[in-house]
Parts: sequence; C-alpha cells; structure tokens
Amino acid sequence: MKTIINCETGEVIVRELNKAEKDQQKIDEDNIKANEALITTEQEAKDAARQAILDRIGLTADEAKLLLG
Repeated sequence: MKTIINCETGEVIVRELNKAEKDQQKIDEDNIKANEALITTEQEAKDAARQAILDRIGLTADEAKLLLG
C-alpha cells in the first residue's frame, strides 16, 4: 500500500502499489540487504584486525577498553 498525504489540504490517499513501484520496492529491499551485508563484512574485518593487534600485545578486549576509555 502507498499512502500519499497532501500537507496543504490534509487529503490522504491510500492505494495499492503499481507494478513499477513494486519492482522498485524489491530493488530497494535488495540494495538494503546488500549494504547491510557489506557493513557487516567491513565490521568483521575491523574487529579481526583489532583482535590481531590485541593478541600481538597480549591484551584482552576488556583490558584495551579500560586503557583506552
């Protein structure tokens, strides 16, 4: 469903999505999922790099948090 609100008149229109809008919605949802997966992958890489440094200097994540605030 699509809701269109005219702020000047207060008119509210609620209607079904047309085919083009449904297709675009699917594309948008797929893009969101791809971006979330990319962000997760990037965060996992950062976490792994951080853990490698901590392992090298012999600190736990909790100890590093205490030192660095």
